[in-house]
Amino acid sequence: MPGLLVLMGSGETSPTMVEVHRAATRALRPGARAVLLDTPYAFQENRADISARACRYFSHSVGLRVEVGTGIAGADWVFSGPGSPTYALDRWAESGVAGDLRARVRARQGVTVLASAAACTAGLATVPVYEIYKVGAEPRWREGIDLLEPLGLQAVLIPHFDNAEGGTHDTRYCYLGERRLSRMERELPEGTAVLGIDEHTALVIDLESESVQVAGRGGVTVRRAGASAVLPAGARTDLAGLRRLAEGGAGGAAVPPPAAPPEAPAAEVTLEETIRASEERFGAAVAEPDLVAAAQAVLDLEAELVKWAADTEEDAGGVEQARELMRLLIARLGETAAAAGARSAALRRLVGPLLALRTALRQQGRYDVADALRAAMQAGGVQVEDTPDGPRWSLTS
Repeated sequence: MPGLLVLMGSGETSPTMVEVHRAATRALRPGARAVLLDTPYAFQENRADISARACRYFSHSVGLRVEVGTGIAGADWVFSGPGSPTYALDRWAESGVAGDLRARVRARQGVTVLASAAACTAGLATVPVYEIYKVGAEPRWREGIDLLEPLGLQAVLIPHFDNAEGGTHDTRYCYLGERRLSRMERELPEGTAVLGIDEHTALVIDLESESVQVAGRGGVTVRRAGASAVLPAGARTDLAGLRRLAEGGAGGAAVPPPAAPPEAPAAEVTLEETIRASEERFGAAVAEPDLVAAAQAVLDLEAELVKWAADTEEDAGGVEQARELMRLLIARLGETAAAAGARSAALRRLVGPLLALRTALRQQGRYDVADALRAAMQAGGVQVEDTPDGPRWSLTS
């Protein structure tokens, strides 16, 4: 079996991570056993729906048939994602899954993909994000399963490192913010580094060749004692280089990312960015007004909703937010169409007498006044064309 450890900051079942998943599964044998660990979100009432969406995502987008289970011994591919890190830790310790995960990495066999909450558990300590951010508990660490120790890394892992959902308050560093992270760093064992993985980003470690790559949209930050080094998207190094960075030295082997292509792939656009772009396109079309373009903006947003339907995490710019915007835009489209119809009816009542007046002026030889009236109508959005059958008019865009 190929040996691969993939740690994702977020977006694990979104279009942004499809290519990362495909690359991770490319070397799997035909009929490979793939297991989804639902433990981090197993306490949620909608656990079955989350699992079903994730399975559809891996089947349709990645081409991998996945079973939901708790036994991972002998599995070719194992995945776990969103939910509560501490809930997962407690259950994995009881069931032996924590030991099985460590054994996979120590043996350097199998593809292991941990994302979001599950990725939190991969270091020697874990951020209890639910308790701190959602319940208000005092910042503290929980013991992690330490998948990084067999790789010679003394580190904690923090996903959602560049999160910006807070707006006026700092939600970076997996919703901790700078103040709380700085305080918690001082409580770590001496020599421990922080590996921060941005959203829609993956740290891919080949356990056989020991090559390391940053894939996705963001970067990976190696932080220790207040000093940070960033491996940007596309950067490549090796475990030795990553260890040097974690120990406070220069990575040395890091390679800068290749030049960005002229147009970024559509899969790298987040749903949050799509929502914002659709709203801007719709607003510009309505201002014209161009009802066809406005309707197309709504249709394009609906197509993106279909692509993102499997997203199990739904952080900033989630599917529900996109649905709410689509309903709003449809309502606005109806209002705009109704207003356009009303304007058209009013114009018809006004244009008829104006055309009759212009015809009378032309019959009286007062062509200069008739031409001025035609120019005024054109400036107001009414195009007049003289034909053998009489004048015709239309609205200009």
